[in-house]
Amino acid sequence: MKNISDIRMNRRTLLKGLGVIGLASISPCVFSMAMDKGKPLPRVRLKLSDYQTFRSTCAMECLHCNLTAYVYQGELKKIEASKDFNVKCCLRGISRTKWVYHQQRVKTPLLRVGEKGEGKFKPISWDEALDLVELNIRNTLASHGNKGLLISSHAGNMDSIKNDMGKAFFDYLGGATKRSGSLCCSAVTAAMIPMLGLRYADMRDTIADSRYILCWGNNPAVTMQAYFKEYIKAQERGARLVVIDPRFNETAAKADEWIPIVPGTDTALALGMIKIIIEEQRYDADFLRRHTGAVYLVNPQQKQLREDPQDKESYLVYDTLSRRLVRHDTPAIVPALTQAELPDNAAYTTVFELIRQESAPWTVEKVATETDIPAASLLRLAREYASNTPSMIVQNMSGAQRTEFGTYVAASQFYLALLTGNMGKAGGGVCDAGGAKQMMKFSPPLPPAPNVQKIPPIPVAKTGEWIVNDRPHPINFWWIMTMGALTQLPNTNMVKKALKKVPFVVVADNLMSSTTLYADLVLPVTTIFEDLSLMAGVRSHYVQLMEKAVEPVAEAKPDYWIFARLAERFGFGEVFNQPIEHYIENCLAGTGLTIEQLRKGPIKPAPTPWIPFKDGIFRTPTKKAHFFIEEWQKKDFPPIVTYMQVKESPKGSPELAKTYPLMAVQRKLARSIHSSHGMNEWILEVQRNQPNIMIHPDDAASRHIRNGEWAIAFNHRGEHRALAVVTRQIKRGVVCLDNGWWEQQGGSSSHVTNDHAEVLGNGHCCNSTLVDVRAEA
Repeated sequence: MKNISDIRMNRRTLLKGLGVIGLASISPCVFSMAMDKGKPLPRVRLKLSDYQTFRSTCAMECLHCNLTAYVYQGELKKIEASKDFNVKCCLRGISRTKWVYHQQRVKTPLLRVGEKGEGKFKPISWDEALDLVELNIRNTLASHGNKGLLISSHAGNMDSIKNDMGKAFFDYLGGATKRSGSLCCSAVTAAMIPMLGLRYADMRDTIADSRYILCWGNNPAVTMQAYFKEYIKAQERGARLVVIDPRFNETAAKADEWIPIVPGTDTALALGMIKIIIEEQRYDADFLRRHTGAVYLVNPQQKQLREDPQDKESYLVYDTLSRRLVRHDTPAIVPALTQAELPDNAAYTTVFELIRQESAPWTVEKVATETDIPAASLLRLAREYASNTPSMIVQNMSGAQRTEFGTYVAASQFYLALLTGNMGKAGGGVCDAGGAKQMMKFSPPLPPAPNVQKIPPIPVAKTGEWIVNDRPHPINFWWIMTMGALTQLPNTNMVKKALKKVPFVVVADNLMSSTTLYADLVLPVTTIFEDLSLMAGVRSHYVQLMEKAVEPVAEAKPDYWIFARLAERFGFGEVFNQPIEHYIENCLAGTGLTIEQLRKGPIKPAPTPWIPFKDGIFRTPTKKAHFFIEEWQKKDFPPIVTYMQVKESPKGSPELAKTYPLMAVQRKLARSIHSSHGMNEWILEVQRNQPNIMIHPDDAASRHIRNGEWAIAFNHRGEHRALAVVTRQIKRGVVCLDNGWWEQQGGSSSHVTNDHAEVLGNGHCCNSTLVDVRAEA
């Protein structure tokens, strides 16, 4: 493999990466043909009609932009952005030819022959590989039962088929250990589902209609780059763009204001804003009465009152007209919102009053002390957000919710949007990730398996630690697909121990990734354009057919082919071995969409612009938004948004902070999606090919760290080596680490990240991490 330090930029590669060389989109293109016995063949002038074109989409966790592939004589020549799609893909999309024909492609099943981590393998046949998988599954079932099997999958491929087929295969075996939570956004799910009744709902179509855009803990110039044109359009129309982030990120460079904040204190800021909005009566009382549970009544024991205890949706309110308790959905009522509207000495209060009480202590002075945001900035922020409607909070799986109490962070942002009536209207709301699944229901590709055992899961952030310590039980067989376990799971050194401990680890991948180095068996799987599949998911508003354009490289097979062959060996092959079109049709059943329609191009299954929760109609059973969340209460946490100090922080762990005084936050890069594209040669040449640590000049000076020199971020979990960027574009006391670097490139920032599980959603707490940094000797 070529060492990345040896790669140098050259003009031709840059042009190739930008799609300028390879195939002219308008004029004919000339290709030099192969040599024949040392003599060049005549140069052939090719027309656009000489190429076959196929369409697919970037399937990893991104925006799923539509791509058009140009194929000549069975070879993928060029990929470009589909001209009729609503956004244009980036360099990662058009450089996928380098992924298909990568020098590190896994071309045949590989069996480990050295120690785990050495990367020594020998090629074997598919029959031998499948025999080994079958043998180890059967042995595990005999010795450990189904709980000894573990499947790990994630967002390396988010199409509608492959991950579902993998999970279904293990369900048809009778069950397996799975993981709870997510590395990305479990905290958002734990807030959004009980509050609004739907996860993955975004305001992408109406960003340009907003008057005030608050990018809170995220960086849409990088993570929503295809749609960033809409932010610029909003600014051109007079919108104000404000960024809240410890780092002066790429979006802040385009924004009207940057508000740096202490990591982990975002809920304190939100409560301070709520206090101002309530005290200055900047809330939308009519919206709260008609469309939310702010008017529901709660007794002193913190229980919501219901007309019928057996009817969960029979919430009681106090009708100010009839002066009696009635169901919330009784016609022609005016429910009490504030305490002043309730009878004197009432044995209950409203949810709105509980919110007011929770926010009351958060004076501008207290918020300034906790967040390091000046009082004047807080006052301006709250007033501008509440007054310049429609206003939008851009959440988009933010880094702010990747903390120990991230569910409260995400919920506090929905509180602000609901209190001000900024939901269900163009230009308002909370912009999260969202795709076609919010518009239309799609079915799984397979029917549910019968007789699936209930097996305790492993929290995703604790994968390494729990496997090493046999929690909740020993794992004997581990199947890893569609994820870079070694680069993305926190506490990398513990994950390495887990990979070494499990007797048989299978990694299905198309490149020799960091995780494959620790596998017992590596299985070569296809990339996009090498198999047929469907994208009907949670990132693009469009349903897209992922067409097969070329034959797979060498012996690579689709994941669903592998599970079909294994299913045949275990006696349920007929469920898995149907043609792929059968499973796509299963997903589309009841939608009115067909494969033939999708062959003509992507289809958006809803009107444009899409406005989730339009007119204040939410997806909860009551069709109202909830503030008081009983699901949190069942876990012994407050049902109203509350600020809690994260443990791994200078205030939360003062003794640990004496050794590791700097707070570390993670940064997404334009070069990769998590670790996908991390070894794409074109991107390594066009983008930087070495990791960075952003550090404030004051923090660097006391540690003798110089700009542009190698430094080491370290803590009790491990070390991460990167080039120091000494800059005032990061808060003092905070460092920023790059996400996504492979072990072959020196290792990812996950070597040091916190592996605590977020308390309400079982999410990732990577931004609750303490480190120190030293100059490399």
